[in-house]
Amino acid sequence: MKLFKVFYIHYPLIAQMVRREVIGRYRGSFLGLFWAFVNPILMLTIYSFVFGFVLKSRWGQGQLEMDDFALVLFAGLIIFNLFSECVSRAPGLILANVNYVKKVVFPLEILPWVVLGSALFHTAVSMLVLFCFLIFLGHSLTWGMLWLPVIILPFLLVIIGISWFLASVGVFIRDISQVVGLLLTAMLFLSPIFYPLSALPETLRLYLFLNPITFIVEQIRNILIWGGQPDWVFLTLYGVVSWVVAWLGFIWFMKTKKGFADVL
Repeated sequence: MKLFKVFYIHYPLIAQMVRREVIGRYRGSFLGLFWAFVNPILMLTIYSFVFGFVLKSRWGQGQLEMDDFALVLFAGLIIFNLFSECVSRAPGLILANVNYVKKVVFPLEILPWVVLGSALFHTAVSMLVLFCFLIFLGHSLTWGMLWLPVIILPFLLVIIGISWFLASVGVFIRDISQVVGLLLTAMLFLSPIFYPLSALPETLRLYLFLNPITFIVEQIRNILIWGGQPDWVFLTLYGVVSWVVAWLGFIWFMKTKKGFADVL
């Protein structure tokens, strides 16, 4: 339980750093935090125009069309962007905070939590925009949508575990950030974000579930857009795996952080 004990003990510091990072991103801009709402609204509008009006895109056998395709695409990209923002920044986390390593007694293990908290803020804003568009386009809100936090939680454990691992490796191997960028691009197109799983042969669908994004994207769409219920069997299995990933990432980080000062 030390994994969560770290978060509990340092929660005030984590909350303060998350708030500083979110505000700092928009400091000096004319609209300030309002940009956090403008960006997803603008992107969803563009998706609706390009994929719905220009390309006349369809999903699967054509059960979704026009603006609904944009909602399906946007829901998948919300999940990918949450994963991508945290993982892409992880290799440079310690390198960007050298002062915390050398001069101050600072709990370095909270840095991935700070990045995750900032990414969650923007994810929450994007989800709010998605809900607004669902209502605007005539979709009904169902009780199944209340399972959203339950689906997201194990995904957050996967993200934090990978972030701990990459933050540590990034200190010793500087090229890891370039490799992560390539892998994230591959994961974007090897997950059912721009296409449904049904577009692939059954023999290939299982391989896509090796991508940690695939299952969560499918479940989010299932409860938000299709009005279904979570797949509890696979969600339980995913939760167990996510716990192991977070635990291993935390152990790796705590064992290797003793050498950060020597390398930096």
